[in-house]
Amino acid sequence: MPANSNRSALLRRGLAVAAALPLLALAACSYGSEAKDDTSEKEKVAAGSEKIDGLDSVKIGYFGNLTHATALVGRHEGLFQKELGATKAEYTTFNAGPSEIEALNSGSIDIGWIGPSPAINGYTKSNGKSLRIIGGSASGGVKLVVNPKKIKSLKDVKGKKIATPQLGNTQDVAFLNWIAEQGWKVDADSGKGDVSVIRTDNKITPDAYKSGSIDGAWVPEPTASKLVAEGGKVLLDESTLWPDKKFVITNIIVSQSFLKEHPKVVEAVLKGSVATNKWIGANPDKAKTAANAQLKVDSGKELPAEVLDPAWKSIQITNDPLAATLNTEAAHAVKAGLLEKPNLNGIYDLTLLDKVLSAAGESSVDDAGLGAK
Repeated sequence: MPANSNRSALLRRGLAVAAALPLLALAACSYGSEAKDDTSEKEKVAAGSEKIDGLDSVKIGYFGNLTHATALVGRHEGLFQKELGATKAEYTTFNAGPSEIEALNSGSIDIGWIGPSPAINGYTKSNGKSLRIIGGSASGGVKLVVNPKKIKSLKDVKGKKIATPQLGNTQDVAFLNWIAEQGWKVDADSGKGDVSVIRTDNKITPDAYKSGSIDGAWVPEPTASKLVAEGGKVLLDESTLWPDKKFVITNIIVSQSFLKEHPKVVEAVLKGSVATNKWIGANPDKAKTAANAQLKVDSGKELPAEVLDPAWKSIQITNDPLAATLNTEAAHAVKAGLLEKPNLNGIYDLTLLDKVLSAAGESSVDDAGLGAK
C-alpha cells in the first residue's frame, strides 16, 4: 500500500478514536450530550407563533467553546428561536468533530457549528453526499504558547515538545505546515522529528504544561489563554500567517437531505446566526457575558476573567465562511501526508446565506469556486 494510503488510513483510525475526545473543548461533556434543560425565557417559543413548514423542531449541534460563540450567544439570547417561530430549536453539545459529523449523518442533528477539518473529512468520506457548509461563524483564536524559560524565539521551537489537540485536526495540520516552512522534518503520523508533536487532549494540556511534559502548544482558545494564565507566553498568533489575518476556525454545516427538505427552516437558522453576529458586534461585553453564561449551563463551568477576556479578544466573529482558507487548510493536510487530495467541489451552498445577507443590507460572500452547482 502506498505511503499516503497508509497515512490516510492511520488518520482515519486516529479520528475514529478521537471521536470520544474533545476538539476545541472546554470541559468533559458526554458524547453528543443534550444540553441541560435550563431553557431561559428568551429561548421559549413565543405565544401565537407558527411552525415553519409545519416542522416541530430543528436539531442544532455545537461545541461548548468560545470559537462557537455564535451558537452560544444566539442560543442564550433566544435569537435562533425568535426566527424559528414555533419550530423548536433543540440543542446538542459535542466535544469532537467526528462525533458531530456522525450525529449529522445519522440524523441526530440537522445543522451544526464545526471546525474546517471535520467538515472536510465528513464531506470527502461521504463522496460529497453528507453535508454542505452554509455559512461562516468565526476566524482566528489559535496561538503557539510556550514556556518562556525554555523557548525564547521561534527558532528555539526546534527540538522541543509541542502539543496539538489531535492527529490531523485543524491545529495539528497548521503546526505541521509551519514546521515544514521552517525547513524542519517531522513524521506526521508519529509526530517525531526535529520537533516532537505531542497530540494532547485540550482539557489536559494545561496540566501537561504545568508538569513540564510539554514545552508549549499550538492550540485554540480558550486553551491558549489558560496556558498564558499558567505562565506561558504567546510566541505566535496563527492569524499573522494568513492574508488579512483571517482564517476559518468555525463554519455552519447542514445535512444535505435536511437542506433539500426544509430550506425555510435552514434560512431561519441563518437569519438567527446573522442577527446574532450583528448583536455580538454591537454588544461585545454583553455577548461575552452571554457566551460564558451558556458555557456554564452546558458544562457546569464558566471561564475566569483572566482566561475569558484575552480569549474573547482573539476571536473574530464573521458571516463569511472564508472559503479560500478552507481550501488552503485542505492543501496543508495533503502536503503533510495526512489527507489524500480531496475533491471539495460542492462543499459550499451559500445561496440562503447570501439571501439573508442581502435582506440585511450586507454584502454577499464568496465560495472560492467550491459551491454546489
